[in-house]
Amino acid sequence: MNKSLFYKILNYIFLFFSFAIIGYIWETCLKLVQTGNLVNSGTLFGPWLPIYGMGGIAVLVLLNKYKEKPIIIFLLSLLVCTIIEYSCSCYLEYTKGIRWWDYSNYFININGRVCLEASIIFGLAGCAVMYIGKPIFTNIFKKIPKYLQIIICTILIILFLVDTIYSSFNPNTGEGITYNEKR
Repeated sequence: MNKSLFYKILNYIFLFFSFAIIGYIWETCLKLVQTGNLVNSGTLFGPWLPIYGMGGIAVLVLLNKYKEKPIIIFLLSLLVCTIIEYSCSCYLEYTKGIRWWDYSNYFININGRVCLEASIIFGLAGCAVMYIGKPIFTNIFKKIPKYLQIIICTILIILFLVDTIYSSFNPNTGEGITYNEKR
């Protein structure tokens, strides 16, 4: 494998985890404000929400050619991330029998899986990923020695895989999961 491609892949792994951890912090803060409690509302037990990592990487990979057009980035991020959220909701409910989020009470929603408010936030987040997140995190990652980049990414992947495997058999169904909340 080309060394340049290898380090580009490492950078995307680092970006994925950066966005997944930021998503976890975002969701945890939202729940704290809403309920007054610290809640892990994710499907996994680790401090990451892979849907945010997937959304961030999808925006970077699919929309990079529109980088010079912020309005297009906003609109396409809104669309791409809304599709990811809807698909993940269907997948999780089908495979686990649990609904981790429900927007049924939100203005303009589709089957309670996505809503206009969240989609607008996804559009803004896509712009933040493209214009702020990628440059900052890529710059940080470049400053880390190459051997340490490999070690960090390897450890993150191993921890994530262990969490994913464990959560496949024991999904996070604790406090904060829509399925368990009183409706």
